[in-house]
Amino acid sequence: MKALAAVLYLGLVTAANAQGAVGEVPLEGDMRKLAVHETSRETPDIAMQTPDGRHVTLEEFRGKPVILNFWATWCAPCREEMPALDAVAADGEVAVVTLATGRNTIDGIERFFEEEGIENLPILLDPSQEAARAMSVLGLPVTVLLDAEGREVARLTGGADWAGPEAARVLEALGGS
Repeated sequence: MKALAAVLYLGLVTAANAQGAVGEVPLEGDMRKLAVHETSRETPDIAMQTPDGRHVTLEEFRGKPVILNFWATWCAPCREEMPALDAVAADGEVAVVTLATGRNTIDGIERFFEEEGIENLPILLDPSQEAARAMSVLGLPVTVLLDAEGREVARLTGGADWAGPEAARVLEALGGS
């Protein structure tokens, strides 16, 4: 029983530390749009589909901070921020999960990735928009920051330069270097 209490306490302290650290970063530039939650929020373990039909869940990304980005090929601000998300993914300190929600063809995504030189982002699909609904995504793009335990600590609606210095400070506070 004491061991369980210790594990639960450690989890709460870890979440509070990530939460507090992100909340202490001055939000400048595009990060002024970042809504940092007072307390971290449980996240539904949404299902995402790979191009070959497999299902991936957020649980598979536990252990490191996650940038969960909801986007679509037809969304201009979404397309604009993808190269910056690709640069962050190349660093490897934070898992970058890009989820194309709604009507997006695999061919269209692959063509866009090739045109923009996107090499590090996964192609994950949410064709029925169930994941977007479960995460209360009302428009695009929406980027949700998750701590290493999979809890939502902040979210940003609209495009942002995720490879810029302002975002780097936020991601460092989240636990990515």
